[in-house]
Amino acid sequence: MNNSIQQYSILVTGGAGFIGSNLCHYFLEKGHRVTCLDNFATGHRHNVAPFLTNSNFTLIEGDIRDLNTCHSAVIGIDYVLHQAALGSVPRSIHDPITSNDVNVSGFLNMLVAARDAKVKRFIYAASSSTYGDSESLPKVEEIIGKPLSPYAITKYVNELYAEIFSKTYGLETIGLRYFNVFGRRQDPDGAYAAVIPKFVKLLIKHESPVINGDGLFSRDFTYIDNVIQMNELAMLTQNPSAVNTVYNTAYGDRTTLNQMVTLLREYLSVYDEQIANVDVIYGPSRAGDIPHSLASVEKAKQLLHYQPRFSFSEGLKEAVDWYWKNL
Repeated sequence: MNNSIQQYSILVTGGAGFIGSNLCHYFLEKGHRVTCLDNFATGHRHNVAPFLTNSNFTLIEGDIRDLNTCHSAVIGIDYVLHQAALGSVPRSIHDPITSNDVNVSGFLNMLVAARDAKVKRFIYAASSSTYGDSESLPKVEEIIGKPLSPYAITKYVNELYAEIFSKTYGLETIGLRYFNVFGRRQDPDGAYAAVIPKFVKLLIKHESPVINGDGLFSRDFTYIDNVIQMNELAMLTQNPSAVNTVYNTAYGDRTTLNQMVTLLREYLSVYDEQIANVDVIYGPSRAGDIPHSLASVEKAKQLLHYQPRFSFSEGLKEAVDWYWKNL
């Protein structure tokens, strides 16, 4: 993309997290100035440690729930890539108030700060959870259902606020509805760890992963490099029809949890053949989970010229290799 040769100042909120730190790394590699805002509630210092010696990198330790912090972070910023949030459906069910404080009030603070600083564009992490109880497949951006969790409500409210700020204040916004993102730097630990890194760590230790339900639920697992591509396209598009809207950010295919575990065992057994024999345990279904998730990426292809580079199996091989070397 020729226009990315120009140097920009980019703020990545939640930049010490899984997706955020990958975005920081990518844009620093391209020669941009990157500011990371993170309170390290779920992000990790080791994710940003390699960037601290880069003169183009600035770390602000702070919380998006504090409006003054948000105003300070956007000074001189061209683009905001807003990744800061409390993820996880189960976490939001356990503690809806904190999820709302971070995901809604914090989001609104960032919108206000971005508006006041007159940033060029505000790109934010939306969520496939917004589709809620809609049973239609594949998911298309204009057809959603009712939310099934407090987390889903917060991410839908983000979209509503972004739309209002575009219409009322002229702030350019683009929402990226992430579908089950996975890849390097995703945390395998903690009560709300994502399924792929969690399962990888268990299998490496020859421990049985627990699948919620019968394993036939399916997801549009999306490799991190496809997500980075979508953020860059959203940031740099010059197409007026491509802004002030939302996009599915996915590969556009679905994989059942049973298929995912089969591939994990296959790829990990290259490094340790005993992993192929580790059994899987099936437990009860999880509250708030949707049975199937599959994205249409036609809108992104048409308006942003998105071409996902990694299929699920290709991305999983890359992720397994990274985890084997880094866990």
